Amino acid sequence: MIAAILVAIVAAEHIYILILEMFLWTTPRGMKAFGTTKEEAETSKALAANQGLYNGFLAAGLAWGLVHPDALIGRSIEIFFLVCVIIAALYGGATAKKSILALQGLPALVALMFVLISN
Repeated sequence: MIAAILVAIVAAEHIYILILEMFLWTTPRGMKAFGTTKEEAETSKALAANQGLYNGFLAAGLAWGLVHPDALIGRSIEIFFLVCVIIAALYGGATAKKSILALQGLPALVALMFVLISN
């Protein structure tokens, strides 16, 4: 049960990131979240929307794992997508912003640990 809740939290976080990157990128909220100026946000909004779409795919994969009718297959799906989130956080932390490691990588790592120790 704890593993499923943690996976759902990671999925929800990525839905929130999708919303920020696809729909709120050029708003004050989006610019504050990503530390961009109005000019930077305007010129990069297509790229941000693309990134948002990828975050949506991560959330969809995690949700798929949670609802899969075969628990063993669902667990494998969750593991795959949590590892994808962790790799993306490692890359983002190394190339964009160190805080990505804590904000995205840490929750995914904790969820992965609980999924691995769950039945």
